[in-house]
Amino acid sequence: MFYVIDILGTIAFVISGVLVALSKRMDPFGILIIATVTAVGGGTLRDVLIGETPVSWMLNLNYIYVILVTTVLTIIFKSKIDYLRKSLFLFDTIGIGLYTVVGVEKGINAGLDPIICVALGTMSACFGGVIRDILCNEIPVIFRKEIYATACILGGLTYFLVRKLPIDNNVVFIIAGLVVIVIRLIAVRFKVTLPSLYK
Repeated sequence: MFYVIDILGTIAFVISGVLVALSKRMDPFGILIIATVTAVGGGTLRDVLIGETPVSWMLNLNYIYVILVTTVLTIIFKSKIDYLRKSLFLFDTIGIGLYTVVGVEKGINAGLDPIICVALGTMSACFGGVIRDILCNEIPVIFRKEIYATACILGGLTYFLVRKLPIDNNVVFIIAGLVVIVIRLIAVRFKVTLPSLYK
């Protein structure tokens, strides 16, 4: 289940990266670069921080194949994806939800404190998008007022709370990931933002 979620998160972030690159009218090579850094940027930071090197995508070529195939398919079927902005938002949201629980679980396996695990899950989920936005000359979502990293933190905390219940670990994964996704969707739908320090 852990591996499946990691692959699904990779696919979601690749699609997110490709959509941003297409909106910036990049060439095929640029699209592939943006898709790759979006997909593996957070996971790379996570693995480096916990001393797990070489990082996961370097040890398992399936990640590279998934990135290449998903990039090509997204480009081919881009005309089938309605409402580019909504599609980008949806896949980015799914990506952060999945990568949050993967990062938290990696932290647990490394024997880290729950607070550090939540921070690791949040960085794992958000950092790929930060690199993507910087390379595309955008202000990263995490640095705006939007509920983004906050959703990841709440999802990570949920992971530890639900984990205390007598339920299967796969269900814990799903619940925590859904908490991130639902909070992000509700925040955007009802325009809920963090308070600003500036008027």
